Amino acid sequence: MIRALLVGLVTVIALAAALLASENRNVPPLLNESDRADLILINKAERRLMLYQDVEVIFQTDIALGSSPIGDKQLEGDGKTPEGSFQIDRRNDRSKYYLPLGLSYPTKSQQTQATAQGWDPGGDIFIHGQPNLTPGALTLPGDWTNGCIAVSNSAMRTIWRRVALNTKVVVKP
Repeated sequence: MIRALLVGLVTVIALAAALLASENRNVPPLLNESDRADLILINKAERRLMLYQDVEVIFQTDIALGSSPIGDKQLEGDGKTPEGSFQIDRRNDRSKYYLPLGLSYPTKSQQTQATAQGWDPGGDIFIHGQPNLTPGALTLPGDWTNGCIAVSNSAMRTIWRRVALNTKVVVKP
């Protein structure tokens, strides 16, 4: 009985690892500089992300936000998505979420303000796809992240290809 349970558990873990590896193995390449976005605009109220090249919108998609989306992020665990100007400061193709792009949150001023209040402003804010173990093309409903900006995996593949490090990100209320 215990042996059968252990074999079953090992099988589930192996399948989950294979699914995660296969999802991340197919990382789309970054497009040529002439095809890349130079600005990501996120409008929290409209639940919309737009990629711009010069002044033209080249891609847009619906988004999900933190579980408590109204207002600016103040401290770790508040469920809010930060507002302001940031940059893409990291790309991670080995995350538990699909193809995350990291935001340079907190900024120095946000860190200073939080420290003055005796708070930890949190960190690890990303634009990302769905959790890797989410089946197929499923997109989780509602605002479900811990403060990140979530999109469908299909949209995230497009964003990943068009957004390089240091791309400017503006998050509006």
